[in-house]
Amino acid sequence: MDWSPGYREFAPPAGLRGALSCLWVGVTPPGPVQTTLVLPDGAADLVWQLGTRTFLAGPDTGPVAAPAAGGTVSIGIRFRPGAGGTVLGLPLSEVLDQQVDAAGIPALRGRTPPADVPPCCALAALTGLIGDLVQQRPADPAMTHAARLLGRPASRAEAVAGQLELSERQFRRRCQAAIGYGPRTLQRVLRFRRFVSAIDAGPLPGGLADAALAAGYADQPHLTRECVRLSGLTPQALVNARAS
Repeated sequence: MDWSPGYREFAPPAGLRGALSCLWVGVTPPGPVQTTLVLPDGAADLVWQLGTRTFLAGPDTGPVAAPAAGGTVSIGIRFRPGAGGTVLGLPLSEVLDQQVDAAGIPALRGRTPPADVPPCCALAALTGLIGDLVQQRPADPAMTHAARLLGRPASRAEAVAGQLELSERQFRRRCQAAIGYGPRTLQRVLRFRRFVSAIDAGPLPGGLADAALAAGYADQPHLTRECVRLSGLTPQALVNARAS
């Protein structure tokens, strides 16, 4: 494992890929406190930090400024949208826009690695813990499938509910428990992530207007409103921030 400064994602073990989207490691360079702007992605993360704590970062509905002292080592387990609530035995709507200490979550209480173990041991322990939880409470395939469908540009929440043979009210309730918020909010977040992925991939050949349409927005003003709401920045300011 590379423990040099930076942020890296890698695939989870094969048996956990139905529940997890990735494992990740973040190491803050030595020096003063650095603040990262964390953007909504429809996921919940279990995060261990060397020397401090382990916590669950619930799904976000807006940007979160995450300060980290120089040399901070963080390890994360990122659940797929639709998987976290079932695996943890916790309605994710209860941790929406929150960071909750692992000791406050029954499925995790007393089972997370100590804050002073070597990071490689913490990563193995967290992965093993999630493996145990998935054996006890596998991710709800209906909700993870629904999240994938809702991530498509032309998807409609009522049509996805119909495919699952659920009423719109039932579908909204199950989404709130498994994902943290309702299907339409998830659609907004995943549409925004398509735009973020596009700007992270490099220069936008057709500019912001084409990028807005490709992500599923009605037009560039629609993108601007949603980008400000979900990141606190205009689209061009977000492009500049991600580039730096």
